[in-house]
Amino acid sequence: MSTLAPLRLLREPWNASEGNQSNATAGAGGAWCQGLDIPNELFLVLGLVSLVENLLVVAAILKNRNLHSPTYYFICCLAVSDMLVSVSNLAETLFMLLMEHGVLVIHASIVRHMDNFIDMLICSSVVSSLSFLGVIAVDRYITIFYALRYHSIMTLQRAVVTMASVWLASTVSSTIFITYYNNTTILLCLIGFFLFMLVLMLVLYIHMFALARHHLHSISSQQKQPTVYRSSSLKGAVTLTILLGVFFICWGPFFFHLILIVTCPTNPFCTCFFSYFNLFLILIICNSVIDPLIYAFRSQELRRTLREVVLCSW
Repeated sequence: MSTLAPLRLLREPWNASEGNQSNATAGAGGAWCQGLDIPNELFLVLGLVSLVENLLVVAAILKNRNLHSPTYYFICCLAVSDMLVSVSNLAETLFMLLMEHGVLVIHASIVRHMDNFIDMLICSSVVSSLSFLGVIAVDRYITIFYALRYHSIMTLQRAVVTMASVWLASTVSSTIFITYYNNTTILLCLIGFFLFMLVLMLVLYIHMFALARHHLHSISSQQKQPTVYRSSSLKGAVTLTILLGVFFICWGPFFFHLILIVTCPTNPFCTCFFSYFNLFLILIICNSVIDPLIYAFRSQELRRTLREVVLCSW
């Protein structure tokens, strides 16, 4: 799949000449340096699945008044962000396919403006998606550690301000990225943002798991049921592993790619890693498919509403 302007330069670093990159790739040698030939159809299918999934989540939350709370509003915003990832991916793929087959002929200046708009949409959705993953982690942390004060801490007004701030920051940062995409400082800011979100989620979720484990241990000691304690601890550990594992596997390779662009753009092994850029994009789209399964569909109330939405029983 071909990528548009700034994203294309993320795949092929600007600070390494074309000749140096081809020589480095040849020097690194093996077939694995040729990357993966990912068909456009896969991008289209994953984009459509993610779009439908997240659209259902948004519809269910809007339909059910019981889900009109800050927690579900944040999940709704995450679904909207993932929808934007899907829409931008679908738009990019369709435009590239139509232009490559000569079906769509557009003036070069219009193509350039379309490039910038779609890239800004992609960057904004990526930043907002990561941001809302962090916001959801903080919201869950407050729910567990400040349960009695949750409604006074996370008021609807504060939730609205948080959501508006994330969307505004995502739009501004994506505009800056598109304008200064060949600036190393911009990449360092993106990398720093990802690392901050990774550390934030690790600390908060591990702390929540430790508290839950301690609570279960206290209950099992009083009731003398160690089997229940071990079973619940194992379930909690599996949930934590899935949640953080999916985040790291889906987002890690893309941001490691950015780190290599900054640190070793002409190194033969780094150049080989760059050739898998489309795979990293696929993983990000997969994250948009998986997010509803982790954050939304586990809610019994939301699943019930989803069934009503699918059956059109408004």
